[in-house]
Amino acid sequence: MDIAYAILGLTILLLSGDMLVRGAVNVSLRLGVPALIVSLTIVAVGTSAPELLISVNAVVDKVPGIAIGNVIGSNTANILLVLGVPALLAGLGTGACDTRQSYLQMMVGTAVFVAVAYLTPITWIHGVILLGFYIGFMAYAINDARKDRRYALDAAAGEDILEVEGLDPGASWWKIAMYLALGIVGLPLGADILVESATSIARQYHVSETVIGLTLVAVGTSLPELATTVSAAYRRQADVALGNVLGSNMANLLGIIGISSFFGHIPVSGEILAFDLWVMVASSVLLIPFVFMRININRLWGLGFTVLYVAYVVRVLM
Repeated sequence: MDIAYAILGLTILLLSGDMLVRGAVNVSLRLGVPALIVSLTIVAVGTSAPELLISVNAVVDKVPGIAIGNVIGSNTANILLVLGVPALLAGLGTGACDTRQSYLQMMVGTAVFVAVAYLTPITWIHGVILLGFYIGFMAYAINDARKDRRYALDAAAGEDILEVEGLDPGASWWKIAMYLALGIVGLPLGADILVESATSIARQYHVSETVIGLTLVAVGTSLPELATTVSAAYRRQADVALGNVLGSNMANLLGIIGISSFFGHIPVSGEILAFDLWVMVASSVLLIPFVFMRININRLWGLGFTVLYVAYVVRVLM
């Protein structure tokens, strides 16, 4: 029953997150906010809503291992699984993408997070630092995009992102209101069910909450990113796929843990510091050739990424 409840909670969480993004995107565009700005803010934050609600609920329910495991596990899954599976299915033409700036920002955010993790437990003071970096990066990205001479091209990329995220230009106001209501009500409900069932599963199978966060919860909350990336791969929009992963990872490390730390201390276990944290860092470093050398993530690379992720999960569960 615990597994069934976990699946139910995850389903509610993911559907609610999608509804919230759809509603917020359509409201923003109706109010005249440019597509690029919407994609950099509403979509970036909205797609991380499941991870945020899970982490906050976990901290409040005194199982912070799920929170830290969810974020670190999601970031590892985002690179190895969320990029690996779509590349295996259709290939990703990342050679034509210029994501160097976003990648460098993600790596700076990763370095800051690693430093904070070693100051365990993560407190609200550390959370302010993490959030400060995240807000700074977001503000810089928006300001840079608006000043750049390639604004028209960037705006087109924003339209591509919104197309993949399910933009519905013909949606009526009542339908938009329904999207928002379902998202606002469903997210905390799904998060509560998933955290409770995940905690119960951990106790039943005698594994730590952190392990459940690194595996079951992390993979589950990465499903929206996987769906977006698969859709982008088939549409030949590699920039959307890669940008989605980089933005999500930065939001997880800086925004989600930053906010979650306001609800309680988040200890980081020795196992996380010794192994899982560095697997996440190594996964991020793996992207260097594809970002700076403009190498395509073809099917062979996709297979390699996917195999690495499966091996990692097996190692965590052993």
